[in-house]
Amino acid sequence: MSAATVDAALRRAGNPERARDRLTRLLDAQPALASELADAGPTLDAVVALAVGAPFLLDAARADLGVLDPVRTGTDLRAPQHPAALHDEARQISGDPVDVPRALRRWKRRKLCRIAARDLLGLADLRTVGSELAALADACLTVAVAHAAPSVPFAVIGMGKLGGSELNYASDVDVLFVHDGDAEDAERAARAVLRTMSAATADGYVFRTDARLRPEGAAGALSRSLDGYVAYWERWARAWELQALLKARVAAGDAALGARFMERATTSVFSDKDLSGAVREIRAMKQRAEAEVRGRGLEHRELKRGRGGIRDIEFSVQLLQLVHGRHDDAIRSPSTLVALEQLASGGYVALPDAVRLDDAYVWLRTVEHRLQLIAEQQTHTLPSDEGDRTDLARVLGFRDRGDVAALAAFDATHQSHVTTVRAIHEKLFFAPVLDTLAGVGRLAPAAALDRLSAFGFRDAEQTRAALVELTAGLTRRSRVMHHLMPVLLGWLSETPDPDLGLLQLRRMVEGPTRSATFARRFRETPIAAERTCRVLGASRVLGLALHRAPEFLDVLADDDALLATVERDAMIDEALGTLDWRHDDESRYAGLRRFKRRHLLRIGARDLLGIADVETVGRELSALADACVAAALGSLEPPLPFAVVGMGRLGGCELSYASDIDVLFVYDGDGPDAFAAAERVATELMRAIGATTAEGQTFRIDADLRPEGKAGPLARSLRAYDRYYREWVQTWERQALTRARPVAGDDTLASAFIASTLPAVYRDPLPADDVREIRRMKARIERERIPAHEDPRFHLKLGRGSLSDVEFTVQLLQLTHGARHDRLRAASTVQALDALESLDLVAHDDAAALRESFRLCERARNYRYLLTGTPSDALPVDSDEATKLARMLGYVARPQQALRDDYRRVTRRARDVVERLFYGRTA
Repeated sequence: MSAATVDAALRRAGNPERARDRLTRLLDAQPALASELADAGPTLDAVVALAVGAPFLLDAARADLGVLDPVRTGTDLRAPQHPAALHDEARQISGDPVDVPRALRRWKRRKLCRIAARDLLGLADLRTVGSELAALADACLTVAVAHAAPSVPFAVIGMGKLGGSELNYASDVDVLFVHDGDAEDAERAARAVLRTMSAATADGYVFRTDARLRPEGAAGALSRSLDGYVAYWERWARAWELQALLKARVAAGDAALGARFMERATTSVFSDKDLSGAVREIRAMKQRAEAEVRGRGLEHRELKRGRGGIRDIEFSVQLLQLVHGRHDDAIRSPSTLVALEQLASGGYVALPDAVRLDDAYVWLRTVEHRLQLIAEQQTHTLPSDEGDRTDLARVLGFRDRGDVAALAAFDATHQSHVTTVRAIHEKLFFAPVLDTLAGVGRLAPAAALDRLSAFGFRDAEQTRAALVELTAGLTRRSRVMHHLMPVLLGWLSETPDPDLGLLQLRRMVEGPTRSATFARRFRETPIAAERTCRVLGASRVLGLALHRAPEFLDVLADDDALLATVERDAMIDEALGTLDWRHDDESRYAGLRRFKRRHLLRIGARDLLGIADVETVGRELSALADACVAAALGSLEPPLPFAVVGMGRLGGCELSYASDIDVLFVYDGDGPDAFAAAERVATELMRAIGATTAEGQTFRIDADLRPEGKAGPLARSLRAYDRYYREWVQTWERQALTRARPVAGDDTLASAFIASTLPAVYRDPLPADDVREIRRMKARIERERIPAHEDPRFHLKLGRGSLSDVEFTVQLLQLTHGARHDRLRAASTVQALDALESLDLVAHDDAAALRESFRLCERARNYRYLLTGTPSDALPVDSDEATKLARMLGYVARPQQALRDDYRRVTRRARDVVERLFYGRTA
């Protein structure tokens, strides 16, 4: 072999030194190969290309020169191998008396060598490589099925990249098995096929073959009858399982059975069912995968699931197929690139976008192939090491040119593609809709409405009118909004109620001044725009507040402002400052309501954005109420020591959005003049907090927990309270006082009030009559207080295992043990439960069950109020509202059913604890 000839071939390689080393080791092991390389023909070029790009094949050839047979002298690598020819060769293997699995592994390795050589030499494009790899897998599966010799009709369905005829070099081969006849024989055949394909030996494996896409995954039967598949698809299949069927294709086995499978699968995938839930579920699954990649720090190196990666393209294509394929069977190809062409031809994707996605997909998959050829490893991650990435760049054909290194050119090309992909992905679903409404798009009006409906926009006319209004005109503002709307619609479509979100966005930006302001802010601070959409599409209450306080967008753009919890004292100082400079009652009341609205927006936004948990929300709402009461009381300038004591949820710092605030008024003084003054302060304070004005209401305020209820005076002196609680206190009042807490006014007086109640509340032992009375009262509430139109099984406040069960149980235990343990005298239900657990008065598992129910029920009540603006204590009966609420709570797949199932599970566990700890019943 001429050294000059070899040197010339090596110089053309991406890494000449590494290629020389690998070639030398191959020739040391197989010296007979040297004569075949002497003429510098195709054999030498192919072997050098393999040495650089697919060294694992040269490693295999050192032990078995037959691996290189497809590239040795006389072989024409320019022509693709026809699938029929592959199957003819495969049938010869299946008829060979030698060990079939071993022969199949060696044959597959030789065919893989031919495909890789054609690829690395530039003789086959990406589509051809993918289809040849898939055809090779089909042929191997055909051999494996014949070797398994099923005695019933039996077919192998290719899924994923096999189904799409776009297989990777190191892909798993995803399959489903379908049979007609005896299930046990089919199961045996399926196991034999998997064993033939996947078992690792000294000759490697054929293809790693994965059947986990089957119904019920690894827990399900390996093979099912066609009727079994259809029953599963109709009743149980998740959205991603139907999405996966988009890429189904008959790969091996009984062709007639496979065709029947495909016919039924197509009917199931492209049914007339409402798609919005499925689309939401699929998008949520993709977002979780992206979050996982981001959490591992691979967002910009992962070719498959990273930002702007392969999945962005595949996901976009498949969602559009699901949405429009129901009415257009011309866009159902399992191949990503073919489907993309079909979508462009049908007007579902703009042609320039389709071309750019095609280019990017070819680039990303080619890079993926080069990575996998290095060691036949299943990887999708760009190397972090610059040397390894430089080698990759050179294998891809990049060379140092002047001042631009090969690696820099590769990085720039890659970044350009992923940026393009992500930009198109983010606008793809909605930009054509806007173009259609503007009369310049190719998407048919009916298809535009289908797309909006699939993404959760149900009111087609309202949506159309809102989009036209938001983007119409030739002003700079309208151009900005037209540019932003695809992204805004994408964010809105992910909210529980996209129609509500769009309607509220339209109202919020109405008018030329507001519209221009919001357009500019949204363009300059995309994070504020995204958060605004998330709030508007989840809450009628916060949407109205945001409409009246548009300056809150600045807070939504400020991570520090949203992440920070505003402490109670700081909130009180701010509220006092709000009223200090106002000189008349009406302006003070209006200022107080605006103060409340600002903080309600902040608390609600933190809640909906997942920044604050339910207990933090309760504390912040309670602190907000404290601040409003303190400011209003301060503005009244009481002429005597006067304090407000919080009761119920306000006292426990567990206020909900729709809660009344329960209070007691206490003063220090004697005689009719002191009483009259205190009564005037209490009356005016009730009006200051509770009256409804043009700015709304601060809080509904309730003083009915005072002695004698509505028949008693609003305010009492400390001495009068002390006497009442010593002589006439009732059991329910003792229980209520477990939640008493100073809220506003004279601190010394409030503390003295709390101290004076302790002997009446916490007695050792708690009388048995009190225990019986509390239990009777609780049982009566369960029987009588749930409204007839509400389902007791799903009542968040009074249902079995719900909020009142948890609160009554904790309060009874506080009353029982509080005289001996000061730590139990916490006004907060959760804090008291924590204390009971720490003192071993409640077992850890029991405390966890009560906590879980309290949190779920409280979040559901809060979110239902935010969603509708109407207080309610039960899960909604209306299916549409129930679905929206479930989505707010994080349920994506079958949201309404999943929420109800979770509610039953959680409250059943809590009720078991209540039966033991509250009612004293044993199983």
